[in-house]
Amino acid sequence: MSVTSGDMDARAVAQAGMAALRSGDASSARRQFEQVLAAGKADLGVWYALALACQKLGDMDAMLAAVDKVLEADARHIPSLMLKGDYYARAGDERAALSFYTIVAKFAAQLGQPTPEVAAAAHRAREMKEAYAAKMLAHAMSRLAAAGYRRGQSSERFSHAVDLLSGVRQPYMQQPRSLYFPELPQIQFYPRRDFAWLDAIEAATEDICAELNGVLGSEEDFVPYIQREAARPILDQLNLMDKKEWSAFFLLKDGEPIARNVARCPKTMAAVAKAPMSRVKGRTPSVLFSRLLPGARIPPHHGFLNTRLICHLPLITPPGCHFRVGNDERVWEKGKAWVFDDTIEHEAWNSSNEPRTILIFEIWRPELTEEERKLVAALVESVDEYSGDGKRPWTD
Repeated sequence: MSVTSGDMDARAVAQAGMAALRSGDASSARRQFEQVLAAGKADLGVWYALALACQKLGDMDAMLAAVDKVLEADARHIPSLMLKGDYYARAGDERAALSFYTIVAKFAAQLGQPTPEVAAAAHRAREMKEAYAAKMLAHAMSRLAAAGYRRGQSSERFSHAVDLLSGVRQPYMQQPRSLYFPELPQIQFYPRRDFAWLDAIEAATEDICAELNGVLGSEEDFVPYIQREAARPILDQLNLMDKKEWSAFFLLKDGEPIARNVARCPKTMAAVAKAPMSRVKGRTPSVLFSRLLPGARIPPHHGFLNTRLICHLPLITPPGCHFRVGNDERVWEKGKAWVFDDTIEHEAWNSSNEPRTILIFEIWRPELTEEERKLVAALVESVDEYSGDGKRPWTD
C-alpha cells in the first residue's frame, strides 16, 4: 500500500488500516484510512480500502462516496465497479446493477492476464449479468406475449432483435474484402419466399444430381477452390490453398464458361439460367459444384463485394454437415435452396464420413437498381482493366 512517497507515518497508518481490515476490524481500519485522508496523503488504494471498510460496517453512503472517488480517477477500476454494482443490487435497482456488471465483464475481457481478484470479480460479474439478463428477458417476454407476440409466428426479424437484445445472438455486419456498397440491408439468410425463381431450380434437383454423379469420377476436373497465383502474394488465411479438402467443379468461373464442364451438365446450366445472376466481366458469375471432404472445415471468412448474394442448392448432404452465416447456423437439406450474404462472416464444416457437395451460384442483390448494377459492373471492370496485365488487382 503506497500513500505518498516520503511520508513514512502516513504509509504506516495506511498499512495498519489494511492489517485491521484483513483481521476483520473494519471500525479500526476505517479510522486509520480517514486519518490518511485528513492528512491529504491518500491514493486510490486508500480510497478503495476505505470503501471496503465502510461496506463491512454497513455505511453504504460512505462506501459509495469512497468508490466514486476511485472511479473519478480511474473509470476502469474493476473492484470499485463491482462494489457499485453490488450496491445497486442490494438497493433493488437491477437495471443499474446490470450496467455495472456488464462493464466489468467487458473491461476484464480486455485484460491479458488479470489478477486473481479481477478474475474472480469478472467471473461473478458474468454470472450476475446472465442472471439479471434472464430475469429481464422473462419480464419482456411476458409483456410481449400480452402484446400478441408468438415466436415462430410473429415477425422473424423481431425475434432476431429480441435475441440480440438478450445476448442469445451477437450482431454480425457486412465486411466485404474489396468493394462496399453502402445502405444495403444487413441480412444473413434472405427469406426463401423472396425468390420465386428458385422453385424451378429446386424442381431440377434430381436432374442436377444425375449430372453431378456423372462427373464425380473425373477427379482431375475438381480443382482446389483456393489456388495460388504466381503474380500475387501467398495469403493462405484459410489454410486451404491448393488443397482438395475444399474443391470445385466449375461450370462458369469468373464469368467465363468452362466449355468441357458445361457440355457435361446442360440441365444444370439450363436450371441456373433462370436466376438473375450477377454479371461483371472477368469476375462473375461463377457456377460450381462445391465439394467438402469428410472432416474438412472452411474457417470463418468474408466475401469479395456486397452487391451480390450467394445461392446454395444442396445435392449430397450427409448428416453432420453444417453452415453458419453470422449468428444463424443451418443444416443443408437436399433440394432446399437458400440465399445468403457472403460478406457477413460465414463458415462450413463436414463432420460426416462422406463428401458433401452443393451447387453454388451468385446473383445480384435484389435491392440494386438496374442502373446501379450496370455501374457496379463498370467500376469493378475499370479497376481490373487498369492493372494493365489482365490480372485481377483486387484482393479476393
